[in-house]
Amino acid sequence: MTESDLPMAGLRVLDISSFIAAPAAAVVLGDWGADVIKVEGPDGDPNRRIMHDSSNYPKAEVNYPWHMDSRNKRSLVLDLKRPDARAALDRLIAVSDVLICNFPPPVRDKLRLAYEDVKPVNPRLIYASLTGYGESGPDRDRPGFDATAYFARSGLLDAQRYEGGPPGVPGPAQGDRATAMGLVSAILMALIHRMKTGEGSWVGTSLLGNGLWSCGVVAQAALVGAFLPHRPPPERPRSALGNIYTTSDDRWLQLTIVREDKMWVPLCQAIGQPELADDPRFVTQADRRHHSADLAAILKHAFARSDYEHWRKALADNGITFGVISRPQDVPDDEQAVACGAVVDTAIADMPRTLANPIRLGFAAQRIARPAPGLGQHSDEILGEVGLSAGEIARLRQSGALR
Repeated sequence: MTESDLPMAGLRVLDISSFIAAPAAAVVLGDWGADVIKVEGPDGDPNRRIMHDSSNYPKAEVNYPWHMDSRNKRSLVLDLKRPDARAALDRLIAVSDVLICNFPPPVRDKLRLAYEDVKPVNPRLIYASLTGYGESGPDRDRPGFDATAYFARSGLLDAQRYEGGPPGVPGPAQGDRATAMGLVSAILMALIHRMKTGEGSWVGTSLLGNGLWSCGVVAQAALVGAFLPHRPPPERPRSALGNIYTTSDDRWLQLTIVREDKMWVPLCQAIGQPELADDPRFVTQADRRHHSADLAAILKHAFARSDYEHWRKALADNGITFGVISRPQDVPDDEQAVACGAVVDTAIADMPRTLANPIRLGFAAQRIARPAPGLGQHSDEILGEVGLSAGEIARLRQSGALR
């Protein structure tokens, strides 16, 4: 299959956004064939520098965040505060299919980049908006990041903490990447709508909305007045069969047994203690919950006797549902991650492997990742494609509107 056969081939996408959630949505469209044009201000997207600027990013020789979130894109630098730059952008909007924007509403209004501003330029345009807290309400104008809107405001951080302990701090961009897939879904729905009607439209999503959706069980419970106290520590879990344990080689296992009636006896066999099945403390689910601290102590001791490889085979042989809590340094050697297409080869010399987006299609394979663009690398090329002459481009550059 050639790139022209990919499902998004032929679509022009304007990525007028910064940092991660909205640009990551543009990455997914580009992975499936779209021509993604990254429109940046003179200083560029701060994501170009985030590895060095943020204390939460692992440091490396290669600028991996920029490659990951801007692969296969072309870069156009316009100072949209200048009228001539804004006029040049309209030339591009007029021949584009999708515009992705994550500026807060006041910034959109100042730059004349709200949907109402661009719809007259191209009535078939799909305008995809990503906000922190939504398009309406008292917090609509607040900037939002995944840590503040997706994790903190949604209740996710509080729902996951152990009693007596502080909320955990999420890793970089975890909520951003999940939210990106919501924005991709909205764009695809708008494309279907345009196929049926010929009309462009506004679509959008928010970090808060996606965080609440991810926190759905706990948040929906709260909506009907149901709450759980903070999670007790592993030594006295709510259920010893839904708990974490360490192995002799200091790996963590997540035991997740939902069908206790079916899996209790096989678990006893897997840990080499079949007699536990008849222990009066653990005969029924209610018994096991009542004596969860006792059972957790037994399981903790059992799992600590052998290494992860032993338990991987023993638990799998007995049909027990479990997962190893992988460390980031395990990812490069995870054969399953490669086999399922989550880790793929690239055409980026200093970053030979990357993460694929999670969509899989039986009729197409994702485009191989090419290097993220330099700042303004394709400015002349892109503006020439929409009809600006060399002289017009030179005047934009001379005025400071173009880089």
